[in-house]
Amino acid sequence: MVSAEPDAPIFQRLRGAKGELSFTVRLSANSKESKFFGMLRPSFADIVVPEGPGKPLVQQTKLWEEDICHQRRGMPKVTVTQLGGHFAEGEGRIEISAINRHIGLLVPPDELTPGIKLDQGSDSFGVFYAFRAQSRNSRLNVDLKIYPIDCFL
Repeated sequence: MVSAEPDAPIFQRLRGAKGELSFTVRLSANSKESKFFGMLRPSFADIVVPEGPGKPLVQQTKLWEEDICHQRRGMPKVTVTQLGGHFAEGEGRIEISAINRHIGLLVPPDELTPGIKLDQGSDSFGVFYAFRAQSRNSRLNVDLKIYPIDCFL
């Protein structure tokens, strides 16, 4: 899910404007029976900036699911490494380009802070663990939920 903070620049002058967003998630989920490491790159077009901060820009969407039952191995490791996109056209256009900080490089202008732990919860899909990545200047949040699903070997 992607949302915006109440003080996000898109709410100041772009309510109702259309845009698109994409982000990259690095995922590592390894066990004895299954090894997965990869970059997921979902993208979302025709996003409309809501009238206020109460509604998300992108609804909850499934990005990945393990397809092999395996012994418990702990939680997959997920990190949002970049967030990009734009809203509106012409002179009022806002570009989003947030990335993680890297050792040996300058701090990015719109730094993406990954790994903010949110409270554990449950919804219609079950119990989940949640993590947030937040962009410093554009004030956008990417929330990831991990649903542990037991299976029997």
